[in-house]
Amino acid sequence: MSVEARAEPGTGAKGQLVPPKSRSVTAARGAGLILGLAALLLVSLLSVWVGTKGIPFSATWNVLWNPDGSQASVIIHEYRIPRTLLGLVVGLALGLSGALMQALTRNPLADPGLLGVSLGASTGVVVAISFLGIGTALGYVWFAFAGAAIASVVVYLLGSSGRSLATPDRLVVAGAAVTAVLTAFNTAVLLLDPQAFNQFRFWTVGALAGRNLDFVYLILPFVVVGLFIALGIAPALNALGMGEEVGRALGVNVTRTRALGAVAVMLLCGAATAAAGPIGFVGLAVPHVARFVVGPDQRWVLAYSMLIAPVLLIGADVLGRVLGAPGEIQVGIVTAFLGAPLFIALCRRRKLVML
Repeated sequence: MSVEARAEPGTGAKGQLVPPKSRSVTAARGAGLILGLAALLLVSLLSVWVGTKGIPFSATWNVLWNPDGSQASVIIHEYRIPRTLLGLVVGLALGLSGALMQALTRNPLADPGLLGVSLGASTGVVVAISFLGIGTALGYVWFAFAGAAIASVVVYLLGSSGRSLATPDRLVVAGAAVTAVLTAFNTAVLLLDPQAFNQFRFWTVGALAGRNLDFVYLILPFVVVGLFIALGIAPALNALGMGEEVGRALGVNVTRTRALGAVAVMLLCGAATAAAGPIGFVGLAVPHVARFVVGPDQRWVLAYSMLIAPVLLIGADVLGRVLGAPGEIQVGIVTAFLGAPLFIALCRRRKLVML
């Protein structure tokens, strides 16, 4: 495939302007976003309706708009709606951070945990439980977020140490090193403190259950800031996708773009992991689905990832309630079972490339 054919919309091989895509393609992509919104609305409604306590759909619809203090109303408004809203925010954050990581590193196998964000959050929770005796999810969510932030900063500083800039390869190596150290620390602490391990294992599986609206209010500002940063650097990511030299020729500040992207990943993945625990495969697989549908244009990839990820996450949460009835299977387990075959199918269907 020629360079011109692989170039992002609006640029040529040497940064020259090329004719925009046809209106029909843009209209089809816009229609896809509308379908994504409809799918998100459908799974959200299912999440409010389906649960371990069977409530008829007519009753669910009635108390959804007219709370009456009944048992059904309490279940829906105090448990299922907050859980659904958290799934929406966490899914959006994971999908967007995954797409950002793959664009920044130009690595189709990158996920939000590559910069040590997930392990940093886990370390924060381990410290909160084992050393500070904090026993509630809302209590150690701040420690999870702080751990994710510190790990991200350390990885970026290590990746940019010396005379070289923070290139994707250096960041990946630094992330692997920090992840190894944090994994060893967590393992040592948890092996020496069985009580902390018993509490930590419920968080580390990844779940939306047991979270109220306080969690949504807590992480929403961080997710919103990360969202605006990600959308703001999307055009620059398109230019960087053709190489650093081409990006600089097109006027992109490479260092600034990567730094902003790293901040956005830290905010998005840190907030999501702090609230719901480490949930795998969403940030890895969803961007590939988005690129399969709309191509390599990062503006569309980010937009589609923001919709597909919460659909997958909320849908997996609903499926876990159905398959695990009368109990439930935590969403982190379900996404692993759904995401792995999906990712394998994408690998077999076409070569995983960024452009």
